[in-house]
Amino acid sequence: MKIELEVNGKKRELNIEPRRTLADALREDLGLTGTHLGCEHGVCGACTVILDGKAVRSCLMFAAQCGGREVRTVESLAADDGTPHPLQAAFVAEHGLQCGFCTPGFLMLVTAALEGDPDIVEDEERLRELLTSNLCRCTGYEGIRRAVVRAAGDMKAFS
Repeated sequence: MKIELEVNGKKRELNIEPRRTLADALREDLGLTGTHLGCEHGVCGACTVILDGKAVRSCLMFAAQCGGREVRTVESLAADDGTPHPLQAAFVAEHGLQCGFCTPGFLMLVTAALEGDPDIVEDEERLRELLTSNLCRCTGYEGIRRAVVRAAGDMKAFS
């Protein structure tokens, strides 16, 4: 089956099997290996991407469902010259990553959240609920939470 979708701002055409997941199409067909596969059941969040402005688990979606839609992966965050996105810089500065396996999923989850509601960081309970929807086995989440708060402030300063 042929589908066309926009990935990280570029039109892409794929010839895929109907049962191929979006995660597999991104990783194997498009070479965008920043989207990680952890549990492949939608629980861990490592495969989170942004689809039409919303964070989704790409392991739970068929690529065929995404025809004509806009997908953003972690590869879209850094500037063309390699300058990290404020969220990426904040993850480094606040020690929001250790092994890094879950990091792309967190970055995309939080990017969508901050784009939809930059003030989410003002509500500690909502922010914690958001962050606990993805799993991290290394950091204990505190560095991730600090990174999100820092990035939200940095992003507001440049808006």
